[in-house]
Amino acid sequence: MGDNAERMRDVASQQALGAAEAAEMLTALDRWELQQPQCRFGKQGICCRLCSMGPCRAITTSKGEKIGVCGATADTIVARNLLRMIAGGAAAHSDHGRDVAHTFMLMAEGKAKDYGIKDEVKLRQVAAEYGVETEGKSSGEIALGLAERALAEFGQQGGELKLMARAPEPRQEVWRKAGVMPRGIDREIVECMHRTHIGVDADYRNILRHGIRTALSDGWGGSMIGTDLQDVMLGSPVPIRAKVNLGVLSEDKVNIVVHGHEPILSEMIVEASREPELLKLAEEKGAKGIQLSGICCTANEILMRQGIPSAGHFLQQELALATGAVEAMVVDVQCLMPGLGEAAKCFHSELITTSPKGRIPGARHIEFDEERALEVAREIVSAAIEKFPERKKESVNIPEHTMDLVAGFTAEYVFRMLGGRFRPSYRPLNNGIIEGRLRGVAGVVGCCNPNVQPVDYGHVEMVKELIRNDVLVVQTGCSAIACAKEGLLAPEAAREYAGRGLQEICEAVGIPPVLHVGSCVDNSRILVACCEMVNEGGLGEDISELPVAGAAPEWMSEKAVSIGMYVVASGIFTVFGAPLPVEGSQAVYDYLTKEMEEEVGARWAFEKDPIAAARMMIEHMNEKRAALKLRPMMYEEKEPAAAS
Repeated sequence: MGDNAERMRDVASQQALGAAEAAEMLTALDRWELQQPQCRFGKQGICCRLCSMGPCRAITTSKGEKIGVCGATADTIVARNLLRMIAGGAAAHSDHGRDVAHTFMLMAEGKAKDYGIKDEVKLRQVAAEYGVETEGKSSGEIALGLAERALAEFGQQGGELKLMARAPEPRQEVWRKAGVMPRGIDREIVECMHRTHIGVDADYRNILRHGIRTALSDGWGGSMIGTDLQDVMLGSPVPIRAKVNLGVLSEDKVNIVVHGHEPILSEMIVEASREPELLKLAEEKGAKGIQLSGICCTANEILMRQGIPSAGHFLQQELALATGAVEAMVVDVQCLMPGLGEAAKCFHSELITTSPKGRIPGARHIEFDEERALEVAREIVSAAIEKFPERKKESVNIPEHTMDLVAGFTAEYVFRMLGGRFRPSYRPLNNGIIEGRLRGVAGVVGCCNPNVQPVDYGHVEMVKELIRNDVLVVQTGCSAIACAKEGLLAPEAAREYAGRGLQEICEAVGIPPVLHVGSCVDNSRILVACCEMVNEGGLGEDISELPVAGAAPEWMSEKAVSIGMYVVASGIFTVFGAPLPVEGSQAVYDYLTKEMEEEVGARWAFEKDPIAAARMMIEHMNEKRAALKLRPMMYEEKEPAAAS
């Protein structure tokens, strides 16, 4: 439909779009164009369909009021819609965490025999935080106690979530004073749905404060539990070199692409794909081996633990199929396009769903069972191998483009990376900020969105502007994949793109200027890193005093809304590329962008221009540095760059 160079930033995606058009396969970008113009009521958040008296949009009365049939004002409608978005995002991340905790419990009970404890140190550390007795206990006993305590957090009805205690004490007091300390993960999500039912909560401030509490139960609850238990059971990531983009697919091997968000199955597929029996079967079918790669956050999970290459992000899932070289795309949950079923039909590819929560019409369903995990993985790999002889060589169009990256940084690894094996510490990072080599730290995360074209433009331009002004960037999710394709996650990027101060830090430590810290559920790692910066000293007593900022330049999903809310509620200034759907209420907009700072020490901002958004983050860091009375920056701040 459109000019592919204007639609996608990287050449590999442009080539795959051309292949999709030749096969008459619709992609998300095609369907996006068919949707134009998009509904302005939805964009403003003033469309309400919570009861059958509507659907309503906030209509102005003769008295100048904007109300629905029940009398709900635009403020109420917008706040309720936003709260439901937060509930959806928190539910997705927290259900991921619950599934991990459930598998962890089965492992501890000896029922999920294909899993084990791969990080004994973190097991004992997290168990101690939960009050599990570790002295004289076996790893299995400790794991069972931890599993019970972690699962209890989901159904807890009162008190405070255990991992909230990781935050600095002043931050905890902010939450208690504002009345937003989460009590239980599921309780907060259920209460979102109750509060937004017709005839319940109509006070927009009251509604939004519960949104803060629910989002916190995600970031410091469900997501953090998921990250911690995955590390214990699958192994904590360490920096690892790998490759990214569609060119990682192989012309002469069986290509299996795993896509979604939960690594419990994909880790088993990695193991199965390396088994001699299945490699022999692949050779018997005419292939030279098995090539495993990932899409979206499942890609990030197996990338940072196993070095498995990433084929791309959310908006490349259909493009991977368009190469005509994928035997099987194996999906679990979240960010799966229903259009994958039709896309797979254009080629020989088999779409395989694995979760009872996420079936897609036209897909083959092989349900995952934790108690026979490796057996299911072997069945999936075998199914992919059987498809290889059906591949049509004339339909294969794999772009040659790949890029090197380093992934696998964690809050714990930063200790060893910066301070060395015998004196692990955040002191070198804090000193870099205090002495003026580093301006601060930015978390740039989130989705890719066809509303931003060329796709990836927002992520790449923002990150380039930040690092050239001596801001260390940490990334998760599709944002990390977008910048990895540009080469920003390779150590060599420091010399080409970073400011002099950041260059010095990167060269001294041997790191890229942009650190890959995991999947979207792993944004909890960024929270922990901020806590460690506070604990190290010299940069204030609370997260809100740090020269740090967050951003999601191409956000798309409800998960991003929940992430944004818990990051702001944790005291971190956060910029979203497109506004949240709240512009139909000036009161709600002002609460998010002004009043929240008075309550929790940080606020939202919205800016579509990624370079302008980066400048807002830089200015915020400058203000925090001035408030802390830090030394001036060693090197001059650069004028805004022209977009590349």
